[in-house]
Amino acid sequence: QVQLVESGGGLVQAGGSLRLSCAASGRSFSAYGMGWFRQAPGKEREVVAAISWSGGNTLYADSVKGRFTISRDNAKNTVYLQMNSLNTEDTAVYYCTVRRSRSGDSADVVNPAEYEYWGQGTQVTVSS
Repeated sequence: QVQLVESGGGLVQAGGSLRLSCAASGRSFSAYGMGWFRQAPGKEREVVAAISWSGGNTLYADSVKGRFTISRDNAKNTVYLQMNSLNTEDTAVYYCTVRRSRSGDSADVVNPAEYEYWGQGTQVTVSS
């Protein structure tokens, strides 16, 4: 049974940092792109960052460029999201996810329908 388990969320003041982790189990995802999405109350789920299977290609939402960094450790079947300079607009539930298909070493996939497995989400709350 495939499971994605996020951790590292919490409450932080504006300007602070958090590091999210997502550990996958049940099968290896070393050949699949992975991503982080978020969903704030009343808003649609949106891509935050994505990473190719090798880690060599990444994609970021414009709102987080320069502040967030996605990385992965294929030996640990784990993907990370380092979040710096957080602001109140980053408040949301953050989900990690795995691509449906192995379409080359690309990261430019932003449609949630292109992702198959999802974690349960971890809450990130940024206070002003």
